[in-house]
Amino acid sequence: MFDGAGEEPGSSAAARGAQAAGAGPRRILGIAVPTLGVLVAEPVYLLFDMAVVGRLGALALAGLAVGGLILAQVSSQLTFLSYGTTARAARRHGAGDVRGAVIEGAQASWLAVGVGSTIVLVVQVFAGPITRAIAGGGDIASAAESWVRIALFGVPLILLSMAGNGWMRGVQQTRRPLAYVLAGLVISAILCPTLVHGLLGAPRMELAGSAVANLMGQLVSGGLFVRALRRAQAPLAPHLTIMRAQLVLGRDLIVRSLAFQASFVSAAAVASRFGAASVAAHQLVLQIWNFLALTLDSLAIAAQTLVGAALGAGNARGAQGLARRITGWSTVFAVVLAAVFAAGYAVIPRLFTEDPSVLDRTHVVWWFFVAMIPVAGVVFALDGVLLGAGDAAFLRNATLGSALLGFLPMIWLSLAFDWGIGGIWTGLVAFMLLRVVAVGWRALSGRWARVGAEVPGRLS
Repeated sequence: MFDGAGEEPGSSAAARGAQAAGAGPRRILGIAVPTLGVLVAEPVYLLFDMAVVGRLGALALAGLAVGGLILAQVSSQLTFLSYGTTARAARRHGAGDVRGAVIEGAQASWLAVGVGSTIVLVVQVFAGPITRAIAGGGDIASAAESWVRIALFGVPLILLSMAGNGWMRGVQQTRRPLAYVLAGLVISAILCPTLVHGLLGAPRMELAGSAVANLMGQLVSGGLFVRALRRAQAPLAPHLTIMRAQLVLGRDLIVRSLAFQASFVSAAAVASRFGAASVAAHQLVLQIWNFLALTLDSLAIAAQTLVGAALGAGNARGAQGLARRITGWSTVFAVVLAAVFAAGYAVIPRLFTEDPSVLDRTHVVWWFFVAMIPVAGVVFALDGVLLGAGDAAFLRNATLGSALLGFLPMIWLSLAFDWGIGGIWTGLVAFMLLRVVAVGWRALSGRWARVGAEVPGRLS
């Protein structure tokens, strides 16, 4: 029997809606903090993996970088398995249908296995041409290909973990997913130096050892999420109607993700045209921005979970109040972060580099970065609200429109008129401002707050 759902089985829809909508700081942080742990655990492990492999030399590190890029690209586009499943499971949970919420997780897990297995087959066939296209052939491509061919078998397991995180967030279980993810990463962290460098009597596998360590950790995490599904005692058989509905929601989220990818890949390509110092500064500040985005995303996921539950319980007014409250807290938190980074203008960049030319370029974009942080506090929170409501089609259109009208034109104009990375980051600011206008208008309209256990197929 599934336990810890956060509701008494006999509680009324009104009580459940009031409970979700009235969530205070303790409950919101109880969702956000473990979620943040899940979000940052993988990036932290990747830094550790790079440090271990880096001791083998530049060739192995370059092979890992190319291979890791390929693995990330083939799996990161499928985040609907977590975000979309959270939206659907949260609605079910809010309506008191815990069994239905778990079924959403089971169907997302079937999709994870099916799509993940397809990715493994396709990329195994084309691994050679793909690595050569990215690395330009030679020894780097060969090293990357050997790593990718092993690591690819972890893709279905990565997607299973995404699906597991999705439905468990939906039923407001966030501590167990963190434990499952950490268990896998601990196994990987132990095996990585052991297999790469042949410690404790293990064979010295060098770069291949990194891939095997990743795979073993993913097997542990994926297996724990599957066990959680089995213990929930809900029907696990494939249900095509539910999977089709999940794919409709997933389609919108994939298109939105591709808009992000196109924009940031274009930005990196143009930054590289302005010289090594510019591209290094761009990537340095962008990595800090990405880490802050993960931090703010933890509150957005709390908003997604609780808003979905309130709407599932039929409490539209409570969901709107919750949206305002979490957005306010996220904005205040973001303002504090902006103040910290403004104060660290001269110090923080030096933690990453002492190169005078890179520091000079970093200081050019630093104030763009600081100015965007409070805007991000609003945008990310409202993204979570609208995802919780299943309003993925609007988010897709808002992201595409903001990229096409703001970010991409400024990126390419920067190249044409030699505006440098200041022009690129002006485009990123425009992107964020257009998004805050779009999601702010949508949130104020209230048109997203459709109640019921089912995520609406299309919102308009």
